[in-house]
Amino acid sequence: MVHLQLLRHQPKLVGALVHLDPMGPQHFDGLWPMFADEEVRDATGALNAFTREQIRAGMARAGERHDRADWVIVHGSGAVLGEAVLMDLDEDNASMAYRISLVGPEVYGRGYGTESTRLVRDFALGPLQLHRLTLEVNSFNVAAIAVYRKAGFVLEGVRREAVRREGAWHDVHEMAIIASDPRP
Repeated sequence: MVHLQLLRHQPKLVGALVHLDPMGPQHFDGLWPMFADEEVRDATGALNAFTREQIRAGMARAGERHDRADWVIVHGSGAVLGEAVLMDLDEDNASMAYRISLVGPEVYGRGYGTESTRLVRDFALGPLQLHRLTLEVNSFNVAAIAVYRKAGFVLEGVRREAVRREGAWHDVHEMAIIASDPRP
C-alpha cells in the first residue's frame, strides 16, 4: 500500500552532495534558468517554454498537491541545481513516474543527477512503498540514460522516432525499476 501521507508531507531527502527540498515559490530565482534558457530545455527535450507567471504559479501549487512530489535539488552551498519530480500516481498499481532536470551545463557531469535519482528512487521504493518507478528519456540524452542505468533502471521499451529535434527523429526510451530489482 502506497503511503500517501508522504506525498502530502514531503520529506527533505539528504545525500552527500545534494539535498532535495520540497519545492516552493522561494525557489523561483534558482530554477528560472532551467525554464528560461532554450539550450537547457533542448538538451533534455523534457521542458516546454513557460512564462514566469506559469512557473511561479506551479511552484506555489507544488505543496498543495497530494498526488506527486516536487523537490528542488540544492547543493551543500545552497545553490539550486534543478528539480526532481515524482508524478503520475497510479495508486492501484503502486506506480509513479520520475523526472529530473538540472539548471544547465555548468552542473552536468558532477554526480548531482545521479545522487538525486538515487535519493528519489530509494524514497519511492522504500518509505513511499511504490512497487514500480518509471521514466522516459530521449535517446539523444546519453548522459541521462547512463545515470538511470547506474541507478538500476532497466530499458523496457522504445518508442521509435517519437520526438523531433533539430530536423531529425529520435527514439524515446521507456525505463523502469521495480521494488525487487537491485539498487546499485
